[in-house]
Amino acid sequence: MSRPLPTADMASRYTPAMAPPRKRQPRKAAPTPAHRPRTGAARSPASKPPRPADSSTRATRVLGWLLQKLPAHQREKALDYMVLTRMDRPIGALLLLWPTWWALWLAAGDFPPWKPLLIFTLGVFAMRAAGCAINDYADRKLDPQVARTAGRPIASGRVSPREALLVFAALLAFAFLLVLFTNALTIKLSFAGAALAALYPFTKRYTSMPQVVLGAAFGWSIPMAFAAVTHTVPPLGWLLFVGNILWSVIYDTEYAMVDRDDDLKAGARSTAILFGDADLPILGILMGTFLLAMLLVGQRAALGSPYWLALAGAAALFGYQLWLIRNRTRDACLAAFRHNNWLGLTLWVGIGLALAVR
Repeated sequence: MSRPLPTADMASRYTPAMAPPRKRQPRKAAPTPAHRPRTGAARSPASKPPRPADSSTRATRVLGWLLQKLPAHQREKALDYMVLTRMDRPIGALLLLWPTWWALWLAAGDFPPWKPLLIFTLGVFAMRAAGCAINDYADRKLDPQVARTAGRPIASGRVSPREALLVFAALLAFAFLLVLFTNALTIKLSFAGAALAALYPFTKRYTSMPQVVLGAAFGWSIPMAFAAVTHTVPPLGWLLFVGNILWSVIYDTEYAMVDRDDDLKAGARSTAILFGDADLPILGILMGTFLLAMLLVGQRAALGSPYWLALAGAAALFGYQLWLIRNRTRDACLAAFRHNNWLGLTLWVGIGLALAVR
């Protein structure tokens, strides 16, 4: 017997309770942001930081453009190697380049010969890259614990420690090949430079002043430059070397202030931790001592007014850095560190102009 069709009166008495039960759909979990893995879940490679937090966005774009014609997997690996050697952050190479150029110009007494200028300029980039590779190898267990360095290639698993050692060895061999085109004294000095570059990363575990070793490693190109041009290292060269150590301690302390909290937790050492609450007064004293050393350099080299104006400009730039880091915020300390590029450039321009018009 068929059911009667519903009438208007029946429709008016229809209630939701009379409706057939609907099948409940399982509730979907809220999507987890890619940068915040769920607690207890294994972190996938895709969720790892794509690059270190302090990489230069502009430099990274340039590297991507240079590598764009490579196949995707080769492009990614090449970019990892470039990040390993800090090609995405050229500021470090510039901080090594300016003292080298100071030395070349002072050693030559004018524009230096093209051969040592080319050798040392290429050598600066090669040795800085090699130093970064061995630094990341030494810090492979420390970097994952520091927010700024967690995205470095070894820390994030994109480059193996063995690959980093191979990159270090290849760059060291290239730098030594460049030195072979100089003279015997420069070649002998290069062995000490290579030892300092390899030693620095490991000093963070045994001394509270690794920045001093970094300054010696970064500044060893100064006596080498004098040796390459003059076949000797005069007192002026060693004075400039000491001045560069002071400068390196200044800017690397500013850099270490960015990571001070993370380094304390991880057990790393630095002058930023050593100086503690007295960091700003001590930095001011170091800046004054560096300016005094560079004043003596100008006197011994008989430099003229362009250099003294540049030295006054350097003093003003130091004053700006102290004002910048007055509250010790991370971004301000990183900006002060990067600001030293302009200080090195200012002094090089002063030296070059003073020698040109002498």
